[in-house]
Amino acid sequence: MNLKTSCSTGDRINELSYRVIGRCLEVHRHLGPGLLESVYEEALAHELKWAAIRFVRQEPIHVVYKGADLDCGFRADLVVEDDLIVELKSVTEITAVHQAQILTYLKLSRRSLGLLINFNVPTLKNGIRRVVAGALFKSD
Repeated sequence: MNLKTSCSTGDRINELSYRVIGRCLEVHRHLGPGLLESVYEEALAHELKWAAIRFVRQEPIHVVYKGADLDCGFRADLVVEDDLIVELKSVTEITAVHQAQILTYLKLSRRSLGLLINFNVPTLKNGIRRVVAGALFKSD
């Protein structure tokens, strides 16, 4: 199915997020909790390639201040199909700072949906947060 032409933008990004979550579940099923974030990123990159899902690792997030492009070193762990930001964590718990980070990345990059995935949990469904920015997913 060609997601770009057969669905609305919101439906396409939602479907994409479900596919990415499926790949994250597969990584967690094989590796479990307790590893470094970089290991999960490498394994997820392998899964996304296998599933033919286009992505970029460590994409710079630009900050523009009064017309100047600031080099602040912000990088999204993964940007999937140029629409979905995926931030990976391996922490005891997701905090407000983690959620603020991905929300800021969404706003700065003008994207609408992000996934915050904490692999350091016994059951991955407890480590998944969908983060929404912009009007695309807000109710009327």
